Amino acid sequence: MRTLKLTSRRTNELIEITDSVRDVVSHSGIRDGQVLVYTPHTTAAITINENADPDVVTDLIAGLDRIAPLQNNYRHLEGNSAAHIKSSLVGASETVILSNGALQLGTWQGLYFCEFDGPRTRQVHIQVLGA
Repeated sequence: MRTLKLTSRRTNELIEITDSVRDVVSHSGIRDGQVLVYTPHTTAAITINENADPDVVTDLIAGLDRIAPLQNNYRHLEGNSAAHIKSSLVGASETVILSNGALQLGTWQGLYFCEFDGPRTRQVHIQVLGA
């Protein structure tokens, strides 16, 4: 397992981590199996989505903001309930098939760390599992 340390700059931000995950896979020596990408934070998430058009990321954040607006008479005292809701909706992990040393992502897909309560310093754990 390897842990990435990321620093977000905004309250809501998607940071592409595809190349970092590929680097971990390359150094693992494992050619076939699965790659687990997980974040141990309750106000962050991991997702796979389009990485060709940056407007997709902007639209994802805007859509999640409509579902879980920052202010909505929440009871949680820390003031970050919207971030907890977004994290639960998106999820803390993704698993990607590894074949012949390559992540089996679609042509336009990338892996993203999703920050919903930034700016903060965060962790992403990556584990490469052999077949």
